[in-house]
Amino acid sequence: MNITSYAQRLFLLALLSATPAAWAAEQIVPAPPQLAATSYVLMDAASGNILVENNGDEHLPPASLTKLMTAYLATLEIRRGQIAEDDMVTISEKAWRTGGSRMFIQVGTQVSVSDLLHGIIIQSGNDASVAIAEHIAGSEGAFADMMNITAKRLGMQDSQFRNATGLPDPELYSSAADMARLARAIIYEDPEHYAIYSQKEFFWNNIKQPNRNLLLWRDKTVDGLKTGHTEAAGYCLVSSAVRDGMRLISVVFGTNSEQARAAETQKLLTYGFRFFETRTFYQKGTELIQAKVWKGVNAQVKAGLAQDLTISTHKGQLKNLEASMTVNPQLVAPIEQGAVIGKVEVKLGDKVIERADLIALEAVEQGGFFSRVWDSIRLFFFGLFN
Repeated sequence: MNITSYAQRLFLLALLSATPAAWAAEQIVPAPPQLAATSYVLMDAASGNILVENNGDEHLPPASLTKLMTAYLATLEIRRGQIAEDDMVTISEKAWRTGGSRMFIQVGTQVSVSDLLHGIIIQSGNDASVAIAEHIAGSEGAFADMMNITAKRLGMQDSQFRNATGLPDPELYSSAADMARLARAIIYEDPEHYAIYSQKEFFWNNIKQPNRNLLLWRDKTVDGLKTGHTEAAGYCLVSSAVRDGMRLISVVFGTNSEQARAAETQKLLTYGFRFFETRTFYQKGTELIQAKVWKGVNAQVKAGLAQDLTISTHKGQLKNLEASMTVNPQLVAPIEQGAVIGKVEVKLGDKVIERADLIALEAVEQGGFFSRVWDSIRLFFFGLFN
């Protein structure tokens, strides 16, 4: 089995940078577990680093994992004000007749968006998925177009959606890595609705159905996300857990049973929490440095990052990481807010393991005529001697 892992790369960098005396003090890190699954990914949620992966970009049928995108889009439309949780949705015959796992909504009745959302996430209701797709986009086909546009925005380059349910379609596919990216967006963009994914059961139409994610009962640190199963896809599971402030996202495709997908997921989570740690070096929007500006109304500009700079590495290695900043020495006004003016690098020994753009946190306009002329003269000699 061909396994490419962030874990292995970090371990090699650690060996290259460590002295023989230090080797004895370093934690022994075994190879990542090899799972009985077609494809799998373990991601650190804070950094987005994929720690372990096997066939992570392979195009596979996602089954009901598709409903993660359906639910994500629904909550996105709620946040945008396009729909409301108390909107009443009239159930079409198409939604009612949709086969597979069901919420058991009845044709012609009205159900709230909130109840449909619970039915999608907890009960994996195909009928609820079609109903909410029709409410948002008018038809399931139009909703699938919205799903694909949203997937591209999230960087899901190995996904194509054809329906809101995940029912078999030869042109429907996704990947373990893409599902991890989608899960990360669900978790961080809308914590309020993410709480639904941890609910163990939902009662509707006098029927109480359990959440199919067995890890919600077995591991108190697990708080989501979604199961999936078709004959072609096998048994799939996207899960997330938090321990000691660190959140991991696990995705497995193609196991052979409900028990297997839970057990294989647990192996990934255990490995990640046991052997990795995460640190945020710098937070987005925080002033890190003031850079010299030429020909501007201000002589300096505040610089920082557009996104948090977070690193995941083997336990015990964080103390060996060093961050440094470089700034363009000839920044000339005008400078727009958000313009890239330098770089931040994080190194393990001599090896760079992460880079980020240093941006201007504020705009700097051009200075007056005489100040620009004076700075032009100064810049000439600055360039001559530097």
